[in-house]
Amino acid sequence: MKDSRLSPALYAALHDGLAIPAHPLALDSSRRLDERRQRALTRYYIDAGAGGIAVAVHSTQFEIRNPGVDLLEPVLRLAAEEVQRAGLGRPFLKVAGICGPTEQAIHEAKLAARLGYEAGLLSMGALQDWSEEELLERTRKVVEIIPVFGFYLQPSVGGRRLSYEFWRAFAEIEGVIAIKLAPFNRYQSWDVIRAVMESSRRDDIALYTGNDDNIVADLLTTYRYPVDGEIVEKQIVGGLLGHWAVWTKKAVDLLDSIKNVRKSPAIDSKWLSLGAEITDSNAAFFDPAHSFHGCIPGIHEVLRHQGLLEGRYCLNVDEELSPGQQEEIDRVYRAYPHLNDDQFVAANLNRWLQS
Repeated sequence: MKDSRLSPALYAALHDGLAIPAHPLALDSSRRLDERRQRALTRYYIDAGAGGIAVAVHSTQFEIRNPGVDLLEPVLRLAAEEVQRAGLGRPFLKVAGICGPTEQAIHEAKLAARLGYEAGLLSMGALQDWSEEELLERTRKVVEIIPVFGFYLQPSVGGRRLSYEFWRAFAEIEGVIAIKLAPFNRYQSWDVIRAVMESSRRDDIALYTGNDDNIVADLLTTYRYPVDGEIVEKQIVGGLLGHWAVWTKKAVDLLDSIKNVRKSPAIDSKWLSLGAEITDSNAAFFDPAHSFHGCIPGIHEVLRHQGLLEGRYCLNVDEELSPGQQEEIDRVYRAYPHLNDDQFVAANLNRWLQS
């Protein structure tokens, strides 16, 4: 059953497929919030045509919640204000990252709902010792406050392995409106897809890719599986991605093109080649060569290069580009000029940076 807390237009857009960038954190050289550039990033994503933004998620840095930092509410508020200021005449989904034990998750869900966010991206990370039933009960409490975007985070960046049975039960929870798959693992992604297909709520849950290493193939694939003697089909309709925090205009164009390609009887092999180019670019940004240590600085470096950020500054002073990562980013810039949106950013940057 459709969640009545979403407008009909937003529900339809969610299921048609949205490009949702994971919003970074703009800091100045003192590692304090740079409000002007934080607002500029939100304006960039809106003008690039993104269908939403995800704020206070991994790309925004989990340290925003630390005592003494206390940036959770400011970054959520700034993004919400910019969306409201834009006066958009189209659906736009504001997703707030929600994490921590149940009490913390409830607090964050209430904050997000108060600030006008339509959904919460519920992380299972940092709860490694919790049982799957405890995670499900936590979800049931959060959906009472705000619709939930489930999140399968890969273990190498703080996530955990979750069973098919977990996702099968998760899909039955009223108030779960979507699931972001990001285990970076074909087998585990299929666990979630099959669990949703076998659920009584299969038509109410939109699937989104977070598999930055496999974006195009995820978006092009129609999954088919027999359920109760009938073939059920399901697609990963959109993406909620850290990768889409950069070169966002081209990412929006990519998703729009893929939506048209899905209607074709045959798919040109050029899409597989394009997918490989995007994966190569992601490797430079996200730094799998060093266990993703440089993933946030890598995103920041692209935004710094474009003028959207002052520098690569992170709240954790130890987060910097890995050895050779700058050279890799420069390499993919040279190799795939058709993937960047530098010209679009340059044409609008001064306007976005105005207070």
